Formats: sequence, structure tokens, C-alpha cells
Amino acid sequence: MAAPEASRAGCKVIGYNMAGEFVTLKEGDNEFIVLADDPNKEGFSAACYHKDLEPFMARGRALKAEGKKHQEIFDIREEEMKAGKFNITSGATLHIYSGPKAEYDPATAKVDEAKLRYVVYLPWATAASTGLPEAPVASNHPWIMNPGTHRAHIMISPLTDESH
Repeated sequence: MAAPEASRAGCKVIGYNMAGEFVTLKEGDNEFIVLADDPNKEGFSAACYHKDLEPFMARGRALKAEGKKHQEIFDIREEEMKAGKFNITSGATLHIYSGPKAEYDPATAKVDEAKLRYVVYLPWATAASTGLPEAPVASNHPWIMNPGTHRAHIMISPLTDESH
């Protein structure tokens, strides 16, 4: 559900098996990788990202599995980006479908109260280089998060259908 609808059938899906192990659930043949919801966490969160982001994403998961905290992971990956270990393509996009509940409604093909938001990576970009503010002007306005860092990205939180 995090993937663009036209691309869903060809996505690689990674997530958790019945034993709670992180595995490939489905091989894919297009440009997207979907990270399935972790059934052991509250609420719902699935993500979809361009396959070129996988080394960067996998490194974050590995550091978290080692017990590293958020800031440690950020700092380590920043140094690794500066050293050329990762190449985040400017404009690579992460789609996130998440919400406080985990109830899937087969009639609507949606998760109750879940919303989409998007991250467009622009490593090292700043408010000055993009013209975007560093905080949202309104709930659905784009803004730049982590400016000047390896994780600089545009945050986009569209209005929900009910908000129109």
C-alpha cells in the first residue's frame, strides 16, 4: 500500500516471517522495494523506496540491530556517505504509509487512519539551495528536513481525501 498503485505488482517486499525474522517476502522486478509493516509494533507502518536506496536503508537496519541509537546511526551513516560508501541519488523517493491503528479494511483496501507521506532525498541540500523552509508552513506544505546533511530531504504530507 505504500507503493504507487501501478508499481505494486512488481515490487520486492521485505519484512517479517511468522518466526519474526527479517526476510524477503516477495522478489520483485521493478525499481521499488517495499518494507512491510512490523506486526510486533503498535500501529501500522509500511514504506516503499527506490532500490538504489537499499544499501543505505540496509545499513541503518544493521546498525539498529547492533543496538545503535538514532543519533549514532545518523552520525555513522553521515561519515560513511562522506567517505563515498553510499550514493543516495538526488531525488530518490521514499513513500511511507502509516497510522496509529493496524486494522486493514478489505472493502476499502486501506488501513484505518493510515496516511501517505513522501520523502524526496536531496543529500547536502539546504533551505538556501532549495528555497524550501526548514519547517512546514502548514500541515500539507513541503519543507526540508535535516538540511545540510547526508539525509537532507523534502518532506511532503499530502492532505487526505477527507481533507479536500
